[in-house]
Amino acid sequence: MSRETRSDAQPSQGTQPSQGGTSSSSSASQGASQSSSSSGTLSSLDTVPTQELPSIPEDPEPDELVPQPWGRLFALGKGFSNWDCVNDEYWFGRDKSCDYSFSKLGLSETGFYQNYSKKHFRIFREMGPKNSYVAYIEDHSANGTFINRELIGKGKRLPLTHNSEIALSIQTNKVFVFSDLTVDDQLVFPREFREKYIMSKTLGSGACGEVKLAFEKSTCNKVAVKIINKRKFMASGGREANPAFNINTEIEILKKIDHPCLIKIKNFFEAEDYYIVLELMEGGELYDRVSRPVKMKEATCKLYFYQMLLAVKYLHDNGIIHRDLKPENVLLSSSEETCLIKITDFGQSKILGETSLMKTLCGTPTYLAPEVLNSFGTAGYSRAVDCWSLGVILFVCLCGYPPFNEQNTQLSLKDQITRGEYTFISKEWKHVSNMALDLVKKLLVVDPSKRFTIEEALEHPWLQDEDMKNTFQQLLAQTSATMNPPQTSKMPVATRKRLHENEDESVSSKRDVPSTSLQKMR
Repeated sequence: MSRETRSDAQPSQGTQPSQGGTSSSSSASQGASQSSSSSGTLSSLDTVPTQELPSIPEDPEPDELVPQPWGRLFALGKGFSNWDCVNDEYWFGRDKSCDYSFSKLGLSETGFYQNYSKKHFRIFREMGPKNSYVAYIEDHSANGTFINRELIGKGKRLPLTHNSEIALSIQTNKVFVFSDLTVDDQLVFPREFREKYIMSKTLGSGACGEVKLAFEKSTCNKVAVKIINKRKFMASGGREANPAFNINTEIEILKKIDHPCLIKIKNFFEAEDYYIVLELMEGGELYDRVSRPVKMKEATCKLYFYQMLLAVKYLHDNGIIHRDLKPENVLLSSSEETCLIKITDFGQSKILGETSLMKTLCGTPTYLAPEVLNSFGTAGYSRAVDCWSLGVILFVCLCGYPPFNEQNTQLSLKDQITRGEYTFISKEWKHVSNMALDLVKKLLVVDPSKRFTIEEALEHPWLQDEDMKNTFQQLLAQTSATMNPPQTSKMPVATRKRLHENEDESVSSKRDVPSTSLQKMR
């Protein structure tokens, strides 16, 4: 930082040089009779008695250097606060003598507090090769300190690198992410972005980009940043002919929507790549939840699916079709089983006019509706495609495997979908209620005119559960969100009238097929 020259002391009038070689004061005249310069003119020093002169200013002392932090811990865990590493060593734990004392943060109310040790871990740095510092984290706990999900081990240390995650007691109890401030990796991001955010670790990646964790500088709040690589985006064969329109459509939709079960956009930057700043969902993807060995409870499936229906109903009421609904695009607000969900990723969405139909083949194959595969290039398809995708998601949530998959050797994926022949494994469904299965069947109907609409799904007996709806309202209240009760009246005029209200569904099934794993479709 540059220093400005100080000018604290202002010279008195008597120190100003005289005009025309003479002083304008009587004291200056007296001084002139006592001395004169060799040139016969009077200088300003000659006109003032020596004892009244201000002392000659000395060079100012350089400003005291304020130590700059070499690392920063951004808090991930509830109740924890951020911490700047300025000194070479810090202790963390419950003991009040620790530099970062858990007892002073009010963490005693959290479930893990009693599992933390008095001196749980320490962070320090030592001089390494080439006269550069190396940061370490050292475990001193009884229940474990984890870095990037790896147990360090009591008395052992591991290097603490940029964007490392620190968890305490168990792998999933993430409390900090470490930012190495000596690594200037922020310059790769647009200047406008760097002014507001600090980019951190990668949360996920896809064909055209990645999602990163970032921190808002003004508040230190966590956000998710979706970075879309323009070059890959343009070259992606699965996108529309004009990919630039796609991203603008996504931004347009994100700015337009306002619903507690739809992701909210916070900012958008366009440079060499696209940067979409979104609210962060701490619980990750629904895909990760349904991929666990232990199946989700039916009550949990119901709570999540009810929210999905409300979100998609809002989109449809506003003339928006998502077109790429899948577990990867359903995000959970927390790691708790009972939580809010939000639908995200509107890159494939379309905003429809009153009578618009779509013809573009898009979406993820496993979740594509039959009419998308059957009518490509010859006819259009509409909101019913989202209802089919929701039926596939509900199927996966209830039993843990997809209804249509490429591991089925008897039928191609396309034939499975267009015929509505899904893989049914009796033992995986024996704990699922008949009402839940009935809703799945009414959504996985090949003929879109006979398929359940969103409103009909909301009116299905399986979802007439007041306890579940009360839980949802309580979750909304906890997040200070407000929402009117869901409307189940008919859709606007743009909605197609159902042609065959009372006909049976034409869904066939095959029983006791060998189990298949849930494959992630990006």
